[in-house]
Amino acid sequence: MATPTAPAVPVLNLTDLAAACPPDTAWMGLDLGETTIGVATSDTSRMIASPLELIRKSKFTAEAHALFRLMDHRKVSALVIGLPVNMDGTEGPRAQSCRAFARNLDRIRPVNVAFWDERLSTSAVERFLIDELDLSRKRRAGVVDRTAAAWILQGALDRVRHQPLPPRSGEGG
Repeated sequence: MATPTAPAVPVLNLTDLAAACPPDTAWMGLDLGETTIGVATSDTSRMIASPLELIRKSKFTAEAHALFRLMDHRKVSALVIGLPVNMDGTEGPRAQSCRAFARNLDRIRPVNVAFWDERLSTSAVERFLIDELDLSRKRRAGVVDRTAAAWILQGALDRVRHQPLPPRSGEGG
């Protein structure tokens, strides 16, 4: 007898995500770490991602409500969650954990979600913080997850901006 599987959270590709969101609303990027959630937000034109804050992991419900408060305060219409895909393109336990996080969020409150391949984002951010900003290890610890979230979100925003959207219904093409 097959075991029932949990319904998948409606994950959108970036084109569909952009179409599903009201204009002039921000998006939020998340870097789901072991002990913290790095949070970044875009401007309402969805051009620039900026690091916002860290949410310390404790109980999922508390994390979710902290995230929803930030989303409501900033009028965020979507989440772009970094998906830690293995270098060979497969998904391991960390990617499954990110998908479970999105699924659990959706159980509390429906939210537009897209995943963004975050391979090497943390190491790229670390190199930037060391090489360009010359931050010490101690100072980097408080910045890296928020900055990685901004890196993830900026990648998604850039992809959407350089990818033509399909015409809306009723619009000519």
